[in-house]
Amino acid sequence: MRHNKKINHLGRTSSHRQSMLSNMASSLIKHKRIFTTTAKAKALRKYVEPLVTKSKEDTTHSRRVVFSMLQDKAAVTELFTQISEKVENRPGGYTRIIKIGNRQGDNAAMCFIELVDYNENMLKDKKKTAGKTRRSRRKSTTATESFAETSSKTPKATQTPVVVKEPEAAVEPEAAVEPEAPLAEIITDEAPITAEPTPTTE
Repeated sequence: MRHNKKINHLGRTSSHRQSMLSNMASSLIKHKRIFTTTAKAKALRKYVEPLVTKSKEDTTHSRRVVFSMLQDKAAVTELFTQISEKVENRPGGYTRIIKIGNRQGDNAAMCFIELVDYNENMLKDKKKTAGKTRRSRRKSTTATESFAETSSKTPKATQTPVVVKEPEAAVEPEAAVEPEAPLAEIITDEAPITAEPTPTTE
């Protein structure tokens, strides 16, 4: 058990572990991607990322500090000339670990560790997705702007005012109403009312 141990010893002594991480860091700087076990890759990430941050400040002191850890002039030159330009605007997170399964012999978890800014495929995918969202927003804004420009350019004389007619209420034809006759005429025209004798039963 690794109780109270801050680093993974990787089954090696301190000197052996230091030499291994130094060689792996030099290989990563030269080739931009290396295949290794997941445990070694996680240890390497803690080792190499401070060196990349140090390379952003190209001074004699920085070069000497990095060289004391890498012990490889070609790797130091590559780091301070090319890689430092690529990661200039990145505030950390220079490496990426991608797992690729287990090794056939001892079933160890394998992965590859790479420098983020040198994987062109992932950078292209990010640019494409960002471009699609921007285009849709630009179209909507440009359409409204062009409509506003065309409406402002047209002279006022040609612009005809739009008159909105209110729908007329449907008027039903009034039913023909006969004029009412005066009450006096109605009474006089009718036959006089006579009282009929009630039949008597004998």
